[in-house]
Amino acid sequence: MKIAIIHEWLIDYSGSEKVLEQLILAFPQADLFVTVDYLPDSERHFLHGKVPKTSLIQKLPFSRTRFRDYLPLMPLAVEQHDLQSYDVVISSNHAFAKGVLTGPDQVHICYCHSPIRYGWDFQHQYLRESGLHRGVKTWLVKWILHKIRIWDYRTGSGVDQFLANSNFIRRRIQKVYGRASRVVFPGVSVDQFTVESRKDNFYLAASRLVPYKRFDLIVSAFKAMPNQKLKIIGNGSEMKKLQAIADDAPNIEFLGYQPTEALKKHMQQARAFVFAAEEDFGIIPVEAQACGTPVIAYGRGGARDTVLDGKTGILFTEQTDQGIIDAVNRYEQAGVEFTAEQISQFAQRFSNERFRSEIIEAVEQAWMQKVLDK
Repeated sequence: MKIAIIHEWLIDYSGSEKVLEQLILAFPQADLFVTVDYLPDSERHFLHGKVPKTSLIQKLPFSRTRFRDYLPLMPLAVEQHDLQSYDVVISSNHAFAKGVLTGPDQVHICYCHSPIRYGWDFQHQYLRESGLHRGVKTWLVKWILHKIRIWDYRTGSGVDQFLANSNFIRRRIQKVYGRASRVVFPGVSVDQFTVESRKDNFYLAASRLVPYKRFDLIVSAFKAMPNQKLKIIGNGSEMKKLQAIADDAPNIEFLGYQPTEALKKHMQQARAFVFAAEEDFGIIPVEAQACGTPVIAYGRGGARDTVLDGKTGILFTEQTDQGIIDAVNRYEQAGVEFTAEQISQFAQRFSNERFRSEIIEAVEQAWMQKVLDK
């Protein structure tokens, strides 16, 4: 099979890029296509020598720093990738990648991180957080998003098989595109984390400090629990806001950015890891569990797949500071059923090796079905 992999854009090495790395390892013969490629040299290791083919947006003015401003052009840009010579097309999609043009004799498999969030049910939240929820400009943005929704729905019919990264996204795919999908959990480098049974007396929260991660709820909750110590690792636009909420509470410590080894050490030592976001999947709670650390998480989104309530962690149903307080109190009183070793063993089911095996199987099955249908 001649295979093409389509990824959204290459700016840094984060969640969807970790999936892309595993796709490259699973299909080393594949060619790679992206909208823009502005990866720094220090982060190109995960491409394993591949040179991505970019779109017209790469050549437009200021695209290095403001490529997202070209959002209205991205559907057109994606459609200009010439994929006629490929047997199998694999799109790694959370925005526009699945819109590539394919023919009836080609297999298009979409690994869907999410239908485009700001185009569908997260539109109003996106507009509020971007300061675009009022004024003349907001109507232009809404009109653009309306057009993107029409395009996004139409291009869903060009996909032969959807693979969802969680049951939450499987339901979103059904809702948005009216299509069934198979769940293939993303790979997590669980083998890079070691178990620590002895825990220190602090809770840990770590990620980018951005609005949808809901660190404001975590900080408010622990400010109301002065006897429970919280450490926060990460930087982001919410830092000053969060520090103001904490108001120098002595039990809350902001550690800022920490290198990977320091983050791992804190994960190993934490009494529990606290996670308040509604994520499509959520890699970091799996990493914490790989260290044998229970996770206290909001019980929606990918956490429902990655955290076993009462066994490997505690799920709370109200995305509020009181919901977190109640979950911490439940954990303090009852703990969890699994030992640190059992929690780590549970996390192994999300390994990179398992992901590569399942994605190869899905591609081979889809290709054989196409051959039989001809």
